[in-house]
Amino acid sequence: MLFAVFFPILLALIIPFLSKWKTTIHTGYFVLLAPLSIFIYFLQFIGTDFQTRSGSYSWIPSLNINLDFYLDGLSLLFVLLISGIGALVTFYSIFYLDTSEKLGHFYVYLLIFMTAMFGVVLSDNVFVLYTFWELTSISSFLLIGYWNFKERSRYGALKSMLITVFGGLSMLGGFIILVNITGTTSIQEMISQADVIFASPYFVLTLVLIVLGAFTKSAQFPFHIWLPDAMEAPTPVSAYLHSATMVKAGIFLIARFTPIYTLSELFFVIISGFGIITLIWGSFMAVRQTDLKGILAFSTISQLGMIMAMLGFGTKAAIFAAVFHILNHATFKGSLFMVAGIIDHESGTRDIRKLGGLMTLMPISATLAFFGTFSMAGVPLPFLNGFYSKEKFFDASLNLGESSLWIAEILRVAIPYLAVFGSIFTFVYSMYLVFGTFLGEKHLDKLPKKPHEAPIGMLIPPSILIIGVIVIGLFPNLVNESFLAFTAEAIYGKPVETHIQFWHGLIPAFYMSLIVVVVGTILALYQKKWRKVYDYFPGKLSFNRVYDWLIAKLESYSKTLTDSYMNGSIRRYMILILTAIVLVTFSVMLITGGFVIDYSDLAPITIQEVFVALAMAFAAIATIFTRNKIAAILILGVVGYGLAVLFVFYRAPDLALTQLVVETITVALFLLCFYHLPNLRERTEGIKEKSGNLIISVAFGLLMTMVAISAHSSKAFEAISQYFIETSYKLGGGDNVVNVILVDMRGIDTLFEIVVLGIAALGIYSLVKLRSKKEAE
Repeated sequence: MLFAVFFPILLALIIPFLSKWKTTIHTGYFVLLAPLSIFIYFLQFIGTDFQTRSGSYSWIPSLNINLDFYLDGLSLLFVLLISGIGALVTFYSIFYLDTSEKLGHFYVYLLIFMTAMFGVVLSDNVFVLYTFWELTSISSFLLIGYWNFKERSRYGALKSMLITVFGGLSMLGGFIILVNITGTTSIQEMISQADVIFASPYFVLTLVLIVLGAFTKSAQFPFHIWLPDAMEAPTPVSAYLHSATMVKAGIFLIARFTPIYTLSELFFVIISGFGIITLIWGSFMAVRQTDLKGILAFSTISQLGMIMAMLGFGTKAAIFAAVFHILNHATFKGSLFMVAGIIDHESGTRDIRKLGGLMTLMPISATLAFFGTFSMAGVPLPFLNGFYSKEKFFDASLNLGESSLWIAEILRVAIPYLAVFGSIFTFVYSMYLVFGTFLGEKHLDKLPKKPHEAPIGMLIPPSILIIGVIVIGLFPNLVNESFLAFTAEAIYGKPVETHIQFWHGLIPAFYMSLIVVVVGTILALYQKKWRKVYDYFPGKLSFNRVYDWLIAKLESYSKTLTDSYMNGSIRRYMILILTAIVLVTFSVMLITGGFVIDYSDLAPITIQEVFVALAMAFAAIATIFTRNKIAAILILGVVGYGLAVLFVFYRAPDLALTQLVVETITVALFLLCFYHLPNLRERTEGIKEKSGNLIISVAFGLLMTMVAISAHSSKAFEAISQYFIETSYKLGGGDNVVNVILVDMRGIDTLFEIVVLGIAALGIYSLVKLRSKKEAE
C-alpha cells in the first residue's frame, strides 16, 4: 500500500523532464500509468471473500506517528474511485489540454493531488491523515488556479483553500483531543474505544471540530460557497475533484468516524440537519445558474448533502444507500462534467442561454448527457443506477426510529418531506441542463465557433462512465455483493446484507419518486413563470457576500495593524521583539518554576576570569558611547577576543581557536567595509526614549542571564553530554567529541547550516550585483 500511495508523487518528480517531449507524445500518456496501475492493483481485492489489510511503516515513532495504512471496504471503494476516475480524467485531459499549455505543471499538481487523496482514504493514523488532508487543499489550490492569468481562477483557488484549510485546522484540533482521550493515534483503535470517547466531557467538542473539517471539504451549507467558484478550473480538474475525490473527502471522514459518533443523537441532528439543508439549497440554486459547470457545481452540492444526510441517519439501510449513491454519483456526475467540457471545447461557451439544439450537431454527447442527467434526476428506469440509490434514500428517510431529543424528533418527522422537496428541484435542474442544451432552438450566431462532435478520445471516458451507469442499473448486485456490502459494514460496524432490485411494489418510497417526477416535470415546463423568485432570493443574503466582506475586512484590519508597527524604524522593531521575548519567556518560566539557581557544582572563580569578564563588560558598554568608527570596531573586538580567552581558561582550545578566527575575520571585514559604514550620529533621543532603551536592555540581559543559570542548575533529565562522551569514538571514530557531534551525529544539521550560509551569500551577491547595475545606469 505504501507504494500505491506514493507512486503518483514519485512519478511527478520526472514529469517536468517528460513534458519536454509533449510535442511528440502528450505528457498525459505518461501520467496515465499511475492511476491505471493502481486501479488494476486494487481490483484484486474485490470479491465476496474480502478481508481487511493493514501496513505500518516507521516515520516519527518517537511521537507515535507512523505511516499506518488500513484497507477495508470503505477505503477500497474510495481508492477505486480515485484511481479509476483518475485514469479516465487523465485520458480525457490528453485531448482537452493542448500541448501549448504548461502540461508539466498541470500533471505534477494532479499527481500530487492523487497521492494526497490516496493518503487520506488509506491512513489509519490521524496525524498522517491530517497531513494528506492539507496536501489535498494545497494541490487543489494549484489545480483550480492552473489558469492563473484569469482573475476568477485565482479568486476561486484562494477561496477554496481558505475555507478548506480553516476546516482542516479545526479537524486537527478534534484529532488532538481524541488522541488525549484514547491514548492512541490509530483510528481503528479509537473506534474500539467509542464508549470511552462518548463518556468524555469533550465528546461534543471533538464532534463539532471534526464536522467542521468534513463540512468545509465536502461543501456543506454554509461552507458550500467555494465549490461553484472552483469551476474556473479546467474541466478535467472539475470532473475529478468534484465528482469522486476532494468533495468526497468530507463524506469519507464522516463515514470513517460514524462508529464513534453515531452513539449520540446530536450526530444525527448535525449531520442530517445540515445535509438536508444542503440538498435543498444546492438543488434550488442550481436552477438559477446559466453556466453548465455552475449548474453541475450546485448539483454536486445538493448530492453531497443527500449523502451526508443518509450517513447522519445512522441506520443500516441509510448507510448502504449512502455508500451506493457515492458510487452512482461518481459515475453520472463525472460523465456530465466531461460532457460539459466537450460542449465548452467544441462550441466555445458554457452559457446555457446561448446553447440549444445541439443534439443534431453533437448526437453522441447528447446521448451521454441524457443518460447522465436522467440518472442524476432519479428517473424510475431500470437501467439508471441513480434511481436505485435515490429510492433507497427515500425509504431510509421514512424509517429513522424514535428520538429522545425534541429537535431530533422534529427533524425525523420533517426529513421525508424535505427530501422530496429537494429532490424535486434536483429533477428540475437535471431537465433544465439536458433539454436547455441539446433540444430547442439553435443559437449558432451566438456561439464563438460552430459546434461539432468531439474527437473520439474525449468521448471515451464519459462513455465508460455511462456504461457504468447502465451496467450498475441493470446488475446492481454485482457491485453490491463484491464490495458495497463490505463498504457499508466498515461504516455500520456490523454485516450489512441488502438485496438491490428495481421493483419493490407500491411502497411509500415509490410514491415519493412519482411525486418528484410529476411535480418536477410541471416546474420544469413552467420554469419561466416562477424563475423571477431568484431576482429577490437569496439577494443580499448570499453567503458569497458574507465571505467577500469578511476577507475585505480582514485585509483592511490586518493592514491597519501592520502599519501601526511596521513603520521602518529598526528601534521600534527591536523594542517589540525584545519586549515580547522578555514577557513571554519570563511569564512561562515563572509559572512553571523554571528559575533555578544552584551553585553546588560550580568551580571557583579566579581573579583572571573576573578581570577578563570586566574588560568585556566595559568594552561592550564603551561601544554605546564611542563616536569614532574605528574605535567602535576595535572595542567590539575586545569582547570577542575576551570570550576566546575565557574558552582557554575553561580548557576548550578548539572553541578558543574557532572564536579567534571568527573574531579576526569579523574585525577584518569591518575594516574592509569601513568606507561604506554609516557615520555614527549623535544620539537625539529624549530621556523617555533613553529610559525605555535602558529598561529593555537590562531586562533582556537579566533574563538571558537567568535562563543560562537556570539551564545549568536544572536537572530535569539526564544530560546528553555523557552519551556523546561514551559513544563519540565508537560511532564517529574520532577523539574530538565536538567535531564528531558536528560532523557525524549532527551532520544533517551542519549540512543545512552550510546551505543557509550559502543562500545568504547568494543573496548578498545578488544585492551587490543589483546595486552595481543600478549605479551603472
